[in-house]
Amino acid sequence: MSAPFDLSDDSVVVVIGTGSGGGVLANELAQKGVSVVALEAGGRYLPEDYINDEWESFGQLAWVDPRTTSGDWRVSRDFPGLPAWIVKAVGGTSIHWAGASLRFQEHEFRVKTEYGDVAGANLLDWPITLSEMEPWYDLAEKKLGVTRTNDMPGLPGNNNFKVFEAGAKAIGYKEVHTGRMAINSTDYDGRMACQQTGFCFQGCKWGAKWSAAYTDIPRGEATGNLEVRSNAHVLRIEHDDQGLVTGVIYKDAEGNEQRQSARIVCVAGNSIESPRILLNSASNMFPDGLANSSGQVGRNYMRHTTGSVYGVFDKPVRMWRGTTMAGIVQDEARHDPSRGFVGGFELETLALGIPFMAAFLDPGGWGREFTSALDSYENMAGMWIVGEDMPQETNRITLNHDVTDAHGMPVADVHFTDHPNDTAMRDYAYAKGIEIYEAVGATRTFPTPPYPSTHNLGTNRMSENPRDGVVNNFGRTHDIPNLYVSDGSQFTTGAAENPTLTIVALAIRQADHIAGELSKGSL
Repeated sequence: MSAPFDLSDDSVVVVIGTGSGGGVLANELAQKGVSVVALEAGGRYLPEDYINDEWESFGQLAWVDPRTTSGDWRVSRDFPGLPAWIVKAVGGTSIHWAGASLRFQEHEFRVKTEYGDVAGANLLDWPITLSEMEPWYDLAEKKLGVTRTNDMPGLPGNNNFKVFEAGAKAIGYKEVHTGRMAINSTDYDGRMACQQTGFCFQGCKWGAKWSAAYTDIPRGEATGNLEVRSNAHVLRIEHDDQGLVTGVIYKDAEGNEQRQSARIVCVAGNSIESPRILLNSASNMFPDGLANSSGQVGRNYMRHTTGSVYGVFDKPVRMWRGTTMAGIVQDEARHDPSRGFVGGFELETLALGIPFMAAFLDPGGWGREFTSALDSYENMAGMWIVGEDMPQETNRITLNHDVTDAHGMPVADVHFTDHPNDTAMRDYAYAKGIEIYEAVGATRTFPTPPYPSTHNLGTNRMSENPRDGVVNNFGRTHDIPNLYVSDGSQFTTGAAENPTLTIVALAIRQADHIAGELSKGSL
């Protein structure tokens, strides 16, 4: 373990958050000899601590600090205090993620150019291209041990996948397989192969699924260059008269306020907490919050266009057995406006246990149709829709000064309203999901509304022009040269793919950039 750094040590890089962005960045910097203090709001849990029970695990891992919601999205009606389902622990949501690891497509980095003007959407091309990202995607896939890359075989298909695959092929889909997953299909990188236990969302008890919690974080600590402080809730970032950031104020595990000095600060608290910290760091010099001269901090919140479809069959499927996200259809992930919307979507298998099924299948709808659906649980198959939603300036994270958390900090209000493109895509995807299950004999199908968001994106977006966003192509804020954003909040647009692989690739690339700037003496 590394020796602790002094609170007054202003040579350290402070990383706020330890998930797929912050955890990877902290380790990558530590491996390059850079001193890092990582501040994590949650506690520390390892595979032996994870609980194979949905409610208990949720109580252990989930971020349940108060938040508020607004806008006309379904989540604000069904789950007003829980807009997002993310993890508050060392390793962040990389503990909870399903493992799907997909590269963005070329056109998804250039949506303003490719899609043209979409009324009401705040579209912008990324300031990077797929060809620039490819070497970093290569490194990310090796780090994560992604199946179907680098000669790693695909995972086996469970029953849920077999039903999904048969239906998808019956209606003419071709790109159907068990996915590119950061779940070991064979022993890899000192971690065992997947045991098909089925509690992927509750933390992988085998360590077969990649998570920063038990890969990058301990490796960074082993260098002696990384100190992780858990139960350290960041309140705000401070700066000097020149407008450079100088330190981070946080509450420690005992509730005492501490200040860690910093040479560089990297914010990786996810797309809700990162803008919350920047906005809460407002000062006389930065009255609208840090890095917010564009007014774009907190704006353009995206969560992917999601929903689920469940099918009931006359024979048992037992969808909960095996990998939670055990298969994918990628045929619809293209840009094809003839379908009535821009952008595309993936269909991915999904299984929920009985407790979450009861909470999510039809929130508030406890009638006979609902209970008879749960009676058929053993005979159910399930899939999830994940598609590109439109960034909108009005979908945003703001500070709600009327509600404060346990530390007295104003909570984040998550405002979201579906764009008509999102609604058109979801309706089309529901119809395709139903068609897939009906093609293989489903007796009933249940299109299910979106759950609390797991893919939280945008809110500190990359832009070439400082007027259009918050950070440049390396995640460096346009306004403050020693302040970076290192998580999914820097996404300019959302693409159709699950975001973690891109978050990891950007973190590896950002670490390379920061280490280079430090060695040149320009930071």
